[in-house]
Amino acid sequence: MSIPAELKYTSSHEWVRVEADGTIAVGITAFAQDALGDIVFVDLPKVGQALNAGKDCAVIESVKAAGDIYAPVTGEVVAVNDAVVDAPESINADAFSAWLFKMKPANIADVDALMSAADYEKNIG
Repeated sequence: MSIPAELKYTSSHEWVRVEADGTIAVGITAFAQDALGDIVFVDLPKVGQALNAGKDCAVIESVKAAGDIYAPVTGEVVAVNDAVVDAPESINADAFSAWLFKMKPANIADVDALMSAADYEKNIG
């Protein structure tokens, strides 16, 4: 399984990409989507919603399980990916390009504290 080196990761299987404008895009890893199976529903946070690091903020459902998505850092939601809501199976097709929501971190340095690709790979063993 390919784990993109340019992204940061959480132990709860979210990936984080820093965007040019200083916001971050958040999605779930290929490992997570593989464990879930065919994804059929996504419930995302609302734009403007304040999120706390490590707290659940979204739900993803597959034909065999439902799971929570956790905020990787503290911040505010600035965008949601409506295309993923309309076609949740796109997460199965390419988990690393199907971002779920974007947020403005309260402290961008918190992103640096997340796991590197190498650390995440060790985590999923």
